[in-house]
Amino acid sequence: QVQLVESGGGLVQPGGSLRLSCAASGSIFSIYTMGWYRQAPGNQRELVAAITSGGSTNYADSVKGRFTISRDNAKNTVSLQMNSLKPEDTAVYYCNVNLRVAAGPVYDYWGQGTQVTVSS
Repeated sequence: QVQLVESGGGLVQPGGSLRLSCAASGSIFSIYTMGWYRQAPGNQRELVAAITSGGSTNYADSVKGRFTISRDNAKNTVSLQMNSLKPEDTAVYYCNVNLRVAAGPVYDYWGQGTQVTVSS
């Protein structure tokens, strides 16, 4: 059993900052790529940022230079620092973790989602 618990969403004014965090727990053998996706009403879920176990990162063009993804391998956590937020960043943000459970296959796991609203 694997659980992903997200925190850090909320309401912020344009130009403000928020930090999202996601902690993975359970029968985890290895964690590979960790990332954040978002889904706005009427839109498909899209990749925001991802980070490999080696620390390589990938960002959506729309957030480059504003968002920073990081991970703590010792704590099985991934964070997303979001600066200079814009109204178009408003969405539900989902944590995604690609991992292997003990003596099992590799699966993608999803967090429950956290709402980020950017509005004045």
